[in-house]
Parts: sequence; C-alpha cells; structure tokens
Amino acid sequence: MTGAFAGELKKRGGVLARAGQALAGLDAQRSWFYVPYDQLHEELPAWAGQPAEKLGFVFVESTVKAGRRPYHKQKLALVLANQRHFALEQAQRGVEVRYLVGDLAYADALQAAWQESGLPLTVAEPAERELREELEPACEAGWLRQVEHGGWLSTVEQFREACPQRPYRMDAFYRRMRRDTGFLMEQGKPVGGKWSLDAENRQPWKGEPPAPERPCFPLDPVKEEVAALIEQQFGEHPGELDLEHLPATRADAEQAWAWALDACMENFGTYEDAISEASSGLFHTRISQLLNLHRLLPQRVVEDAVASSAPLNSREGFLRQVLGWREFVRHVHRETEGFTALVPAQQEELPPVYWGAADSGLRCLDHTVAEVWREGYSHHITRLMILGNLATLLELDTRALSDWFWVAYTDAFDWVVEPNVLGMATWASEGVMTTKPYISGAAYIDRMSDHCAPCRFHPKKDCPITRLYWAWLGRHAAELEGNVRMAMPLRSLAKRSAEKRAEDAEVFTRVRGRLQQGLPV
Repeated sequence: MTGAFAGELKKRGGVLARAGQALAGLDAQRSWFYVPYDQLHEELPAWAGQPAEKLGFVFVESTVKAGRRPYHKQKLALVLANQRHFALEQAQRGVEVRYLVGDLAYADALQAAWQESGLPLTVAEPAERELREELEPACEAGWLRQVEHGGWLSTVEQFREACPQRPYRMDAFYRRMRRDTGFLMEQGKPVGGKWSLDAENRQPWKGEPPAPERPCFPLDPVKEEVAALIEQQFGEHPGELDLEHLPATRADAEQAWAWALDACMENFGTYEDAISEASSGLFHTRISQLLNLHRLLPQRVVEDAVASSAPLNSREGFLRQVLGWREFVRHVHRETEGFTALVPAQQEELPPVYWGAADSGLRCLDHTVAEVWREGYSHHITRLMILGNLATLLELDTRALSDWFWVAYTDAFDWVVEPNVLGMATWASEGVMTTKPYISGAAYIDRMSDHCAPCRFHPKKDCPITRLYWAWLGRHAAELEGNVRMAMPLRSLAKRSAEKRAEDAEVFTRVRGRLQQGLPV
C-alpha cells in the first residue's frame, strides 16, 4: 500500500497492513492496545502512565463501519483524518504503531491480525454501544481485555446515586457533579448563588456583537488523501467535503479550542439559544466533534472555560453542557441500553426534505437542513427546536430521525445522539429523562431566529407550524394530563374552538402527506 499516509507512517517506524493479515515482528515487551476511532488522545488514563517506548497501538480503518450507514462525507473525513494523524503522532513519539486497513469489521480485523501473536491486547471501554457489542465476543474469548476508559468526568456510581431511578433528571446529576468536582463552587454553594443561569441565556441575536468566522485549518497530504478516498469509495454518501474547516491534527485541535475560548466564550451564554441565518454556530464553540473523538479531553476544556475571563453565565452554560448534559446522556444511554426497550425500531422513512432532496417551503427547516448537509453541523437549539420540534409535531419515525442525526452530524455517536433525539428532541420515551415535550409553534422560532422574515409564511397569520403544534397537543392531551409543565398549554387548548381544532388536524394531515411525497407545504 502506497500513498502519503503510508509513506509518512513508514518513515516514523509504523506499519500499514491489510486487514486480515497476521501481524509479525511485534515487540512483546510493549503493552499493546487497540485504539478505537474515538479515543484519539495520548493522555487517556488507560495508557497515559506508560512511556511511549513501552506502548504499542493497533488501529483499524474499516470500510464496513464507514459503509454501514450513509454517513456525511465530512464526518467520514473527520474520523479517518483524525485517526490517521493520531497514529502518525504516536509513531513520532515512539509508540509502535500497526495500522490495519480493509473491508473487515473491527473485531474480525483484530482477530485475524492478533490470533498468531500470542500477545495480550487491551482496549479501553468503547463509548459507542455498537462497538462494545461487536467486541464483546472477543473479550469473552479472552484474547481482548477491556479496561476502564477513564476519559470521562463522571462514574456510573455518581450517576446512579444522583439518579437512582427513572425518570432521570439532569439537574440532580449536574448538582451532584458540581459538588463533587468543585467547579464554580464557593463554600459548598454555586458561584453567583444559582446552579443554572439558563434564564440569562435566551437572548435573540440581532447582528451585534459580530459572530466569529469559523476557524480554518491547514491542508496537508493526509487530509487530501482521505478526501480522495471518500470520493472514490463513498462518493454516493450525502454532504459536502470541506477540508478547509476540517480539524485533524493535534495542532488543529489546539487551534480550535484556542479560537473557542478567544472568539466565542464571552458571548456564548447570552446567545446560547439564538438562531441566525448569518451564522450556523453564532457563539457556540463547535468543539463537540473533537470532544467526542477525545482529541480534546473534557477535563481540560472545562478547567480552561471555568478559569477564563468570560462572564459567569457563559462559563456556567458551558460547564452545564460538558459536565452536566454530555455526561448525563452517556449514562442514560447505558442505563437504557440505547433506548431499545423504550422506542421501537424504524418503521418508515423520513420525508425527502431531511435528506436535502426536496424543499418543504418552511424557511426554518429548509435552511437548517441545507446547513447540515453543507457543514455536518448546526448548534443544539436548531437541532432541538427546528429539526426535532418539526419531526415531533409531524409524528415522524423517531428511530429514523435518530439515525438521521447519527449520519448527518460530525459529532454524533450512538451514546450522544440517541438520548438527545429519543429522550429529548422527541417525546418518544415519554419523559424518561425530560419533564416535558420540547415543542413549539411559530412564535418561538420567530422570537429566537431570523428565519421568519424571508419565509413565505407569516408566523402570526398562516405558518402551519403553529397549527401543527395545536394538533399535536390535541392528539396527546390525555397522556399529558397531570404534567405540571404542560398545564398552561393544555388550558389554552381547552379554550380552542372545535372548528379550530378540526382545522389543526386537517393541516397536520395535509402537511405531513405533502412532505412525505417530497412536495412543499
């Protein structure tokens, strides 16, 4: 095998091999680890205490994984370029590297490579349930040993003590973690007197202060080679490739985090919920894709953010996202086994608009979808209150929606996407981790975004989203009785005339039908 990556790896003492071949010449004096695609940091506790000359890393680049779903091209590029660069970085510092490439699944590639070596092989517990299940037979057979990951901010015990039973509540977990870590705490109490400053973080953005431009990263032969491979082998996958905005090296990750601290953190809190067509991210740090590959470690970014000079509402908002929500959803995913017993398997496809194959006529939806297929990204409020909200109001298949987020977003893996979609963005699990359905009519979108002005629908007159909202409440009113947080909307629904409720139901049927046909509403 030839190419820029193969040549550079060989130059640094590493070996590139075809998956399915047994590995020869392994140093038995080294501790050998299989390094999954999302454990790309040399300071992960599983191996951080060992010197480079005592370590061996095995990587697997599998077309089986890449072809399992129609992953966004930018997502494939992100994972492959980061894995290749991390392998090169480790070889450079003296770790013995074996990099396997081919069309075998991870476990099969590892077994074929390792079965003749007689050496122990270790893996830090994978974050993705899908990969854990694939490797489970190897662990049971004894030729692969699993150890604690160690790259998280919380333990299972901390979660279970804070959330001993369903429904799981993030606030209880977050407060427990604040107390345990001491982040933004003074004498046992939260800095500023409140655990959450979310009420200060709901301002719409009107163009000032200026939103920062996304950081650009240097091109290199490895990135370019990965892009060519993706176009050759996965050219039918959706999404645009954008190497200029692709962080892949350790230096890129450092640059991304420095940009986040310098350009975003000051205004992140105030405009956390704002949406604008002028910027897909506004003041969001965009580091989730690097955090979820462990190119950046959560402990480090939390420490930096808390110690920064940003206003308290920005620092607390960031802390709540990383120490609170990110850790919380990981535990919920483990406790629910990926929501397998709570949400049925996919029954139907999403409307073509979600795949960028048709226009809906709804400016907010069409613009956000175009943004996603262009960048592999939109921030969490557009995910929740546009993509998730409309899918909920339209009663779209929730597993199909979860899988769509999984393939469309560069930062999406099963442990983060399934709780966020099945547990929060939709009402699929009916309160297993949230206290109410996150739905809205056009008024919220009009208040928090600039989508409505250029839309052909008027938010106060004829936008179908408001009708869809009332229709959803009408269909689900009985199951929401007794939910304190839904008392006011249900009272308003009760005052709605029978004629209007019939019109709401008609709009739901018409809009859903037209979108499923690929037609504008």
